[in-house]
Parts: sequence; C-alpha cells; structure tokens
Amino acid sequence: MLINQQAGKEPTSGQEANTSLLLYCLFRVSIYLNLFSRESVSIATMGAQWSQFFPPPPQFTSASIPSLSGKVFLITGGASGIGYELAKILYQKSACVYIAGRSEERALKAISEIRSTSPSATGGRLEFLHLRLDDLQSIKASVDTFKAKESKLHVLWNNAGVSRPPVGSVSKQGIELQLATNCLGPFLLTQLLLPLLQETASGLNPGSVRVVWTSSQVIELSAPKETLIMSEVRSPPADATKCYLNSKTGNFLLASELARRCGESHNGIISVATNPGAASTDLFRHTPSVRYLAWPLLHKPEMAALTQLYAGLSSDITAQTNGCYVIPWGRIHSNLGNNLLEATQLPDEGGSGRASEFWDFCVQMTSEYQ
Repeated sequence: MLINQQAGKEPTSGQEANTSLLLYCLFRVSIYLNLFSRESVSIATMGAQWSQFFPPPPQFTSASIPSLSGKVFLITGGASGIGYELAKILYQKSACVYIAGRSEERALKAISEIRSTSPSATGGRLEFLHLRLDDLQSIKASVDTFKAKESKLHVLWNNAGVSRPPVGSVSKQGIELQLATNCLGPFLLTQLLLPLLQETASGLNPGSVRVVWTSSQVIELSAPKETLIMSEVRSPPADATKCYLNSKTGNFLLASELARRCGESHNGIISVATNPGAASTDLFRHTPSVRYLAWPLLHKPEMAALTQLYAGLSSDITAQTNGCYVIPWGRIHSNLGNNLLEATQLPDEGGSGRASEFWDFCVQMTSEYQ
C-alpha cells in the first residue's frame, strides 16, 4: 500500500508554500523562455505551447452538436467549474447527464441552477451520483447504483481532480491524495464501467462511445525525460507540486493505454486525454493565492468546457486518432514531446513502455476493489 510518509506532519512552511505558488504562477513565462533557450526545441513546439497559453477562438461549440436525446453521460466533478459548464451544455441538448461527486448538496444546487438557467431545454435529465474517488472501497457501490438506473453510457468524463492539497493529505486507503483522486479512483471507475461502455458501443458507429481523461499542460512543460518516475509513484515525495505533475502525467498515460488495449477489442471505444485549458475553478481551493496571482492567464470555465465537449463528441476524433491529446479549445495536439510519445509505446515499438507499466501499477493498486 502506498502510504504517504508525511501523513500527520505539518504542511510545508509559509515560505516554502509561497515559493511554490510563485513558481507555479510564473512557470508559463519561465518555461517558455527555457524552451527558447534549447537548441533542440523547434519553433513548432514553442508555438504549440504558446497557443495553449492563448488559444485561438473555438471552432467546436454547443452549436456544433445536434440533439443528444437518448444519450447518457457521466461527469465526475460536474457540480462546479469546467464540469458544471459541460453538464449545462449537454443538458441543453436534451441529454441525460449524471453529475458524480462527493456532495449531494452541491450537486443538487448545481442541478437546480442549470435547470433555472436553461428554461428552453426540453427532454434532458440531470441526476446526482454519489462518488468518492478518494475512497476506492466505495466506488463499486457507486457504479452498481448507476447501472441499476441506466442500461447504457455513451461518454465518461473523468473530469474531477484535486490540486496541491497540504503535504501529508491521503485518501481513505492512506494513498497520496492526488494519486488516489486523480488516477486510481478514475482508473477503477473506468474499469468497472467498461463492460457497460462496451455494450453501449456494440450498437453504435465506432468512436461514438468514449472515455475522456483530464490532464494538464504541465505535463508538457515539466515532465522529466522518463515522463513518469515510477519510484516517485510508489513512494510519493513530500512535494505537492511534483505529486500533482505525476498524477496529471498518469492521466495522459492511462488515456493512451486504454486506447491501445481497448480501442479495437472493445467495439471501437475511444479514449483521449485533454488539457482543457487554464481556467479559474475550485481546483485552486487549496492554493487560493494562485487564482489571484495568475489571473491574467486564467480563462472562464465555459471556455475550458468546450475542450471537454470536443473530446467527447467531435467527429474529428476517430479510430485513427484514438489515444490523442486534445488541447484548448478543442484541437488534436500534433506536436507532443518525444518523451510523452515514447512513454505511450511499448519497448518493441521503440518506446519506454511507461504507460503500460503505470497501467499495471493501477491494476495492482485497485484489484481488490473490483
């Protein structure tokens, strides 16, 4: 069991925390200058990063999709921020949308607000599903509750996440909180829902059923040459920022590996990762100063929701682009770093096999809860 060795200890000092926040707020500028100083980095790579800092206008919006009547969607963390805005779009298109999260009170409030601000919406349905991603023991019961109500699931958005909680924060099972909430919980949820996703896909055109994993631009800017250092995963460091980076890298790797393992054998299920875009959301609840210091670089959640919408519904994403990485505000990234690409490939394909290794690690960590 991965027990955070810092559990029960005091959080980092105020000076360390402030330093971490300052570095986080300035990293977009500093990393761009760092990229510019590397001879091996192409103009295209630099341009790809800049276009994520300041994305072009979206080409895929709610106006791009037809009625979603009869479709069933599940969004983790749909009570606020990006997930809330995504749920609103889907509901207004007559879909059945499950908002999955810990707080029924917050979810029901969100549902009420969406309904009240969507008076012309007809045929849609909003439901709450109790889900604690930081408690692996409870996830199967949540899935059973969902399956008792629904016979199909068209898109699962693994949208919920936690960022930089106090050092020493752990899950119900004593696992470093960001690894548990951002990777292991969504992995287990996806595995338990996979048979239903497969059954749904069997009667539809290939690519219609999808799993969307929420990653972050930070993986392109800060992931090491190895992409993910497994020793840090097995024994998380007392560094909330590094643990966040590892968890977001893990999301990217799980998306790619699910596409590799299940894309063809599971009736064409699509699995993609996203950098939804830097948005001002509750993700900063543990580091509120970031929201104020970085506000010039933060966008409205409504914009980031369009990235998620594109990843889940755009016809641009097909079997040929399964496992792709989607960037703001709905574009397939075509210039990922070699370290990330190599991590998605097996050794006999010339890669490092890191995605497969991390997948196997997640299987090991969640097997007793399936």
